[in-house]
Amino acid sequence: RFVAYRVSHETGNKGLITGYYEPLLRGSWAPNTQFRYPLYTLPKELISANLGRFDKKWSGKQITGRIAGGQLVPYYSRREIEGGALRGRRLELVWVDSAIDAFFLHIQGSGKVILPDGSHVRIGYAGSNGRRYTSIGRELVAQGQMRLDAVTMPSIRAWMEEQPVAANSLMHKNKSYIFFRVLDGNGPVGAQGVVLTPGRSLAVDRKFWPLGVPVWMETTEPGVKPKRALRRLVVAQDTGSAIKGAVRADYFWGHG
Repeated sequence: RFVAYRVSHETGNKGLITGYYEPLLRGSWAPNTQFRYPLYTLPKELISANLGRFDKKWSGKQITGRIAGGQLVPYYSRREIEGGALRGRRLELVWVDSAIDAFFLHIQGSGKVILPDGSHVRIGYAGSNGRRYTSIGRELVAQGQMRLDAVTMPSIRAWMEEQPVAANSLMHKNKSYIFFRVLDGNGPVGAQGVVLTPGRSLAVDRKFWPLGVPVWMETTEPGVKPKRALRRLVVAQDTGSAIKGAVRADYFWGHG
């Protein structure tokens, strides 16, 4: 009983489909020489405002910040937070052993942290600092460090691991910062409030898509030559700060 519509935007009906997953990290509830990089819970002073409530012309737009001197100002950037802006406030949720793993967790939005005793805890998105998301892959291309057709998550990670000092500066180019919470259940929870299904859940731009709507996706499988079609019915169940536009989606691959 569904009626199908082809989705298009100003430049046609082709767009960008990327993929995301639930990564595995190694962590601890307490810091030590191995586990030195904190993942933070949502600060109480972080304020988000729906601008559409102030004027209809801003419908669908949101602003996030904090009160300073009686005014709403932008919240701390990634550089400021990693420089100690939140230190000493007991906001650390868990500590992990890799700054690069923590950074990619911020991009994925949720993950599983393996603790020293072999147990694990799932953590998921609780909020963000409201700063604009910047693709570090595009930054590497702009710097001449990598060709656009060579940009993948494994290639970016390899570059960062080989050049840790430059990688730190690169990560700070992305001012967006994610805060986390502990999740109960058997998988990451998307923006719709349900556990994501590998190979069937899709993150979309909520400006154009209602959560819960079925979507017929036609793209190609990554990393396969010659190219192989990936066509299937999926469901819009999540969103993300990098997912902007009508023909733009992030496909949930699964765990690990």
